[in-house]
Amino acid sequence: MLKTPELAMPRTRKVTTFYNGKREVWTDYEEAKTYFLELMMSTDGEEHERAECVYIQLMHGLEECSDED
Repeated sequence: MLKTPELAMPRTRKVTTFYNGKREVWTDYEEAKTYFLELMMSTDGEEHERAECVYIQLMHGLEECSDED
């Protein structure tokens, strides 16, 4: 039987992010999460909110994450 963390993990390691008008395809999900966490922690205001939006979607295991609501 699968445990909860295994169910929450994305089926593929690939993720596409749309941030600040730029589309980027990541081959490593963890690398994308690390990048957006660091970006979120090092920015303020609107930039912080956009990075946070993408990061939260990554945390939920989505395969496509965007900075738009």
